[in-house]
Amino acid sequence: MTRYVFKMPDLGEGTVEAEIVAWHVKVGEHVDEDQVMAEVMTEKAAVEVPAPVTGRVVSIAGGPGDMIRVGAELIVFETESSEAETLPPAGETGRSATEEPVPAPVPAPQARQPTSAPHATPDVQVDEVVKKAGRVMASPASRRRAREAGLDLAQVGGSGPGGRITRGDLDAALSGAAVPVAQAATATKRAAAPGLVRRTGTEEVKVIGVRRVIANRMTDAKRNIPHFAYVEEVDVTELESLRQHLNGRLPKGAGPLTYLPFLVAALARVLEDYPQCNAWFDTERNVVVRHRALHAGVATQTPDGLKVPVVRHAEAMTLWELADEIKRVSETARSGKATREELSGSTITVTSLGKLGGIVSTPIINAPEMAIIGVNKAIDRPVVMNGAITVRRIMNLSSSFDHRFVDGYDAAAMIQALKDMLEHPATIFMAG
Repeated sequence: MTRYVFKMPDLGEGTVEAEIVAWHVKVGEHVDEDQVMAEVMTEKAAVEVPAPVTGRVVSIAGGPGDMIRVGAELIVFETESSEAETLPPAGETGRSATEEPVPAPVPAPQARQPTSAPHATPDVQVDEVVKKAGRVMASPASRRRAREAGLDLAQVGGSGPGGRITRGDLDAALSGAAVPVAQAATATKRAAAPGLVRRTGTEEVKVIGVRRVIANRMTDAKRNIPHFAYVEEVDVTELESLRQHLNGRLPKGAGPLTYLPFLVAALARVLEDYPQCNAWFDTERNVVVRHRALHAGVATQTPDGLKVPVVRHAEAMTLWELADEIKRVSETARSGKATREELSGSTITVTSLGKLGGIVSTPIINAPEMAIIGVNKAIDRPVVMNGAITVRRIMNLSSSFDHRFVDGYDAAAMIQALKDMLEHPATIFMAG
């Protein structure tokens, strides 16, 4: 038998450590070569790690949420000697592994499994609470008085909290007076209401994987970037009319246009005059990098949390191409199939909460970018136009800028230019 030690591989891009997100194998289990044995997370993306050999798992290092340095022991296998001899050296395969012959099987330690919430409430406790709901509630002194008087407390209506029998209730029952009907009815209703059970306990959710990366990036962005927020009201009545007209001409089965393709198309035009908003800040070199191309990040809610897939070279796409690409990268992100390249490289981000858009939001900049534009809900509102009250469709744009490099005046001017295009949508498609 041979002991095969597999170490955390170098996952590229200067990665020095990776987080264990999930183990798909356990100690004592037989694993086939190339079987996915673990999922790890770097600062860039989640990576599935396949088994380098066929064998039995002897030990694993760390559990979900633990950080393992590149080159450190990750998992140990016990393989057949004949099989191990046919394995090429680690340097030829790129695998970070070593083989050590051992005289006898190594005892398998207990696998470290994710723990459940320590404070979860067992079903037994819930049952006890349910039983208490139908039990007579009274103090020990009241029980003693009732027992000495031969009175069944179950026949006494309690007017206290939750139907508790108070001293007054007991005095009334012993004197032969009836408890007020309203109080008794209320007490009975409280005690007998079906399904009303006190909830107890807590749940602990370990912050790992994508959620940990999101948390760290949001913290860094708010700590290091002085955000300048600017909100502008936009009359999208004409844009809505154009959108409805174009959607009415779509072929059967095609998805309807949203506001996002129009917004990105308008941004591609506007950012030519405001290049400082389509830029990165390289903290290591202390340099602002202005981009001529528009690589639009599209903030997308996924089961794993918020991701920002990228629509590259949006400035070279038609409205329909933008709509298709936004849909494609969003669906790829939601399904977890987006590549590292598809989730990095955006120069400015747009975000929309759709029907939950609210009135105003304060989006957090997607570092190292300089700006983010948020789309809020569009609603019909009465407004004054040419001295008369009329109904128009109004939508707010909520934006945030890196105030270190984008002055408030330039930020407001950029949003005003964007507003002008969205309010006169034909200008989005006019050359020059």
